[in-house]
Amino acid sequence: MVKRTSLEGAACPVARSLDAIGDWWSLLIVRDAFDGLRRFGEFQKSLGVAKNILSDRLRTLVAHGILAVAPASDGSAYQEYVLTDKGRALFPVIVGLRQWGEDHYYGPSEAHSTLIDRKRGQPVRRLEIRAQDGRLLEPDDTLVQKTAQAA
Repeated sequence: MVKRTSLEGAACPVARSLDAIGDWWSLLIVRDAFDGLRRFGEFQKSLGVAKNILSDRLRTLVAHGILAVAPASDGSAYQEYVLTDKGRALFPVIVGLRQWGEDHYYGPSEAHSTLIDRKRGQPVRRLEIRAQDGRLLEPDDTLVQKTAQAA
């Protein structure tokens, strides 16, 4: 297997983020953690991923502070993987990917799961990017302003 180049020192926030969560297994692990999965066996069963790959991705997510290892909540000898605050901050990313996938990879009548507000029992609203003044922003309304490098 070819070793990936690290993007850890990249000037772009997207590149640095992808260094931690940039492969599909990592994002699917995070998705499953939001769905309440916590144990190695639960992730392995849900994803059908090889154990060595799952071990590597879990180790990487823990190293990046996205997941933390905790004693099993039922008092057993198992360990559990729990989302940290940093990991929970990925919620809009997972929701955005879900909504994008629903829009572009499912036909109008094709069945798929739906993200529901637990309190109201209603589907979650579409994510929107808004300006400081509340205006809805489209890609052409934004630009990346690069900052000067520290000397």
